[in-house]
Amino acid sequence: MSTSFGSLDRRRFLRGTGIALALPWFESVVNLAGAKELTADRKRFACFYMPDGVPMPLAKDPSYEDWAWFPHGSGTDFRFTKCLDPLEVIRDEVTVLSGLSHPAVRSIHGHSNADQFLTGAATGPSGDYRNTVSMDQVFAAHVGHQTRFSSLVLSTDGGTGTPRGAHTLSFDRHGRAIPAEHKPKRIFDMLFVKNDQHAARRLALSQSALDDLMADARSLRATLSANDQRSLDEYLQSVRDTEVNVEKAKRWINIPLPQVDVDHLQLDITPEDPQVFLQTMFELIYLAFKTDSTRSVTYQLGRENGVGISDYLARAVGFNLTHQLSHNTKQPDGWKNFGIYCRFLSEEFRNFANRLRETPEVGAPGNMLDNTLLMFGSASSAFHLSRNYPLILAGGKNMGFKHGQYLNYAGANPQGGPWEGGQEPWQKEVAHEDIPLGNLFVTMLQRLGVQTDQFAGCTEPLAGV
Repeated sequence: MSTSFGSLDRRRFLRGTGIALALPWFESVVNLAGAKELTADRKRFACFYMPDGVPMPLAKDPSYEDWAWFPHGSGTDFRFTKCLDPLEVIRDEVTVLSGLSHPAVRSIHGHSNADQFLTGAATGPSGDYRNTVSMDQVFAAHVGHQTRFSSLVLSTDGGTGTPRGAHTLSFDRHGRAIPAEHKPKRIFDMLFVKNDQHAARRLALSQSALDDLMADARSLRATLSANDQRSLDEYLQSVRDTEVNVEKAKRWINIPLPQVDVDHLQLDITPEDPQVFLQTMFELIYLAFKTDSTRSVTYQLGRENGVGISDYLARAVGFNLTHQLSHNTKQPDGWKNFGIYCRFLSEEFRNFANRLRETPEVGAPGNMLDNTLLMFGSASSAFHLSRNYPLILAGGKNMGFKHGQYLNYAGANPQGGPWEGGQEPWQKEVAHEDIPLGNLFVTMLQRLGVQTDQFAGCTEPLAGV
């Protein structure tokens, strides 16, 4: 087979055994006349949501030094606690923020607020429900025509969930929930597998199936530069590794929602399965970005209130159910246990960000992380508290984001401590007026290339980032 660069465009597929596999970007293709402009201003965005808030022991608590989620210090002079210290290796790529939240929901129970994390809408505690467009979909509308998928909407539980119990972070321009995909195999097939008229089945890429594609890959290889040959080899190996993880993760994700005896279900889950599942989802997002299949991704790691299979994620670090960790902070090692789970999430997020940092950007300066803005956070901080959202920004240096800092807008004494019974933190009087999170979203959208001066009623960009 001979391959001309005229036919080798960014939609090229390797073909074999009745299937087709999408390829990554190659400099040999990008440098063609007229093609470089497609990559010179490429920007990406991904948002990751964790439910249940974060550990916030008070300063007088012995656990405060090690297991408070927010760093100690401020500005560039700060120290990660054990909750976030996996991020130390990418410290210069990360900004931690405190003291931001959406004004419309600050006095609402934290279990109801994943719905508005990216919208800022007044979804309310009960009764009539209306949402608005999510920030990721504003970006997707701006850039989605340049990729096969305008956005990739993912969650661990899948679907849309219920009003105030969302399984998705993404809402369309009418405020309707966009269903999230949660089955790794289906995501993989959607992104990378294409049936032709002779294909009678969808691909389950195994060692042998991928081997059938290698003849085409070898022919293609001869037409590529040395750098692209290495990129192709690494990509094919990454695809093979991902498929292995997909098959391992299927056993966990297909377990039905728990009804009564949740401990019995542990017999069907090895302790490694939740971690493999998360790693697979992160890897699929990486591959979607690397192949430029999409530039907008949301991934809701779990639903609030301990509902759904996402409540099993804490089993990756030896605990039973995730949501219980936020309730058991008064027990011995309660803050530590909650912090260990948050540390696990920090590690997986760090690994994903670092993977992007280690991948050179094709056709543009720097690496993939330089052109990818990542947001990680929750709409709760202390127990059920819909204020002072725990937030992390990473990447996007080519968009002008500054990192290696902790922007503490919450002040010296943020609300926290264990729930002592009776009145919960979200029911107490507001002790500190948060900055509207919409201000940050205005900044993010502008640097992602969207021409806007407002989001969720906010018109003032956030200084410092």
